Amino acid sequence: MLAVFVATPAPKDPLSVLEVGDRPEPVAPDGWTTIQVKAVSLNHHDLFSLQGIGLPAERMPMILGTDASGIDEDGNEVVVHGVISTPDWMGDETLDPKRSLLSEVHQGSMAEKVAVPKRNLLPKPAELSFAEAACLPTAWLTAYRMLFVKSGLRPGQTVLVQGASGGVATALIVLGRAAGYRIWVTGRSEEKRAAALALGAEQAFESGARLPERVDGVMETVGEATWSHSIKSLKPGGVLVTSGATTGFNPGAELNRVFFTQLSVVGSTMGTKAELEALIQMCAVTGIRPQIDVELPLAQARDGFERMLEGRTNGKIAFTL
Repeated sequence: MLAVFVATPAPKDPLSVLEVGDRPEPVAPDGWTTIQVKAVSLNHHDLFSLQGIGLPAERMPMILGTDASGIDEDGNEVVVHGVISTPDWMGDETLDPKRSLLSEVHQGSMAEKVAVPKRNLLPKPAELSFAEAACLPTAWLTAYRMLFVKSGLRPGQTVLVQGASGGVATALIVLGRAAGYRIWVTGRSEEKRAAALALGAEQAFESGARLPERVDGVMETVGEATWSHSIKSLKPGGVLVTSGATTGFNPGAELNRVFFTQLSVVGSTMGTKAELEALIQMCAVTGIRPQIDVELPLAQARDGFERMLEGRTNGKIAFTL
């Protein structure tokens, strides 16, 4: 079957090891099922996998992709929850020490078919296209958990989203606006800032710019490049929620500001199946939809990876079959 995969890591040149070609069809073990994939979305996790971050060479070749929508063996349209917990785990799947995402231990979703646990399937509403649905289980679920589960922030409060154009960032803008938060963003270019305003952000600023006032919360996925600005932008008692670090994992901690102004720094990873179900329902009820920057056939996946690596994104990149 056609698949997008990696056979050897390349920390310095990830696109050099990206392969689009033939891989064996999956075999579903007990409790699992096979999905005919209709759409997947691209995430920074996939670029990290090409570099060998979180994916050692001994697990390769590995099909990439952490999320999908498609058709199950009974002909139902479904959305795949990509967090794979151990079979006997109860409760929040993201807290399972042995959890993984698709494409870490088990073959990923960027293929014509993917095997997943039956318990990881949710119905896809008819209102959502396959491409829109495929954007929800990773980037949009991450944003949903950051804002509504982990932050403790309330509608009406001001939230700064760092890096206006990425998948999680655009999800935070749309979700926050729909829920009544005052969303501010930063962006590296006038084009990215204008796009964020069009999505519903109230104000958009250059990266690192001094804000008109300090904010109640900051949503962080960028890491080293924006961390200091995020810490300095918070009101006393404010909260920073981080779910990624695309520019580096080791910023200066600025602990003096953290303890002196009593800031909370909260980590957040993906989300639960129940949260994904709530997110899908929120999209169906409110009419909000993932911002899809470009939709490409899976065979042209390299074009999408190049766009992400170069930062030429405004929303999600989706691949369809």
